[in-house]
Amino acid sequence: MRTVAVGLLGCGTVGASVLRLLEARRDIIEDIGVNLEVAGVLVRDPHRERDVPQGTRVTSDPSFLMECGLVIEAMGGVDRPLDLLRPYLRSGRPVVTANKAMLAERWDELRQYALDGDLYYEASVMAGTPVIGPMSTVLRASRFESLEAVVNGTCNYILTRMEGGDAYEDALAEAQRLGYAEDPPTLDVGGWDSAHKLAVLARFCADGDFALSDISVRGIDTVTPHDIEEARRAGERVKLVASLRRDGDGWAASVAPTRLPADHPLCTAGASRNAMVYRGEECGELIFAGGGAGGTITASAMVGDVLDNLIGFPGHVPLH
Repeated sequence: MRTVAVGLLGCGTVGASVLRLLEARRDIIEDIGVNLEVAGVLVRDPHRERDVPQGTRVTSDPSFLMECGLVIEAMGGVDRPLDLLRPYLRSGRPVVTANKAMLAERWDELRQYALDGDLYYEASVMAGTPVIGPMSTVLRASRFESLEAVVNGTCNYILTRMEGGDAYEDALAEAQRLGYAEDPPTLDVGGWDSAHKLAVLARFCADGDFALSDISVRGIDTVTPHDIEEARRAGERVKLVASLRRDGDGWAASVAPTRLPADHPLCTAGASRNAMVYRGEECGELIFAGGGAGGTITASAMVGDVLDNLIGFPGHVPLH
């Protein structure tokens, strides 16, 4: 039995769920031959009450990180988590993260760590619905042709409410009240959250250096009830679609409100679920659908990544 010290950055909904799931899966971890110890949880306010396993060390002092053999990042943001992770990654130790913004916007710095197998980030695109694992492994045998995806639950919720007759502003306000949308909600409704996720996906099937700036981005803030009704009359629905396809010798990538047939897989997945249609020359059309947000759902993929690391599987390696 070997002991592995793990550190956690952030203890919001996702971070707390990760801690609880690690505790619940302790038997599986021990079957691997590992005694997993949580060395510390880094937060801004260590005095705030949190739903974590008894005895968990919650602190605002990051010094414990260098004692860890594995770090899980669940704090969000871009520069703050990267500043904390930078010395840790430079020492050659692995990181599990769900941070699509950091991956999308700081790829120039992070790519080599991913190529070395030190980054695990299944949860960064569709939370607990596995798409990165297949794209980074078995699907590479098939020549990639295109993908279309609905990967932002906030926009999905707002557009579904608008189909029920709500004005955009009212649907957005309700999404914020329920905690689905950030405040301000620009990343969600402006399409940038979806663009971050599309950039992450593109590095597995199009180009390992795929840049966020290569994606044309338009959000749902210009969609009107008239647009929704016009689509309905044509037997269609409006979805915020992230798409990537071959375009001559290059790639066409976009995020935009798109009219789709009402029976399209991206329309039938459900208002609170994410979905992706992937097409490869040899594998044909594949459909992925499932939960794309939420603490427990996201934690399931992050703890899965932890288990992969403990077993000895490398992280998610993009195209070279």
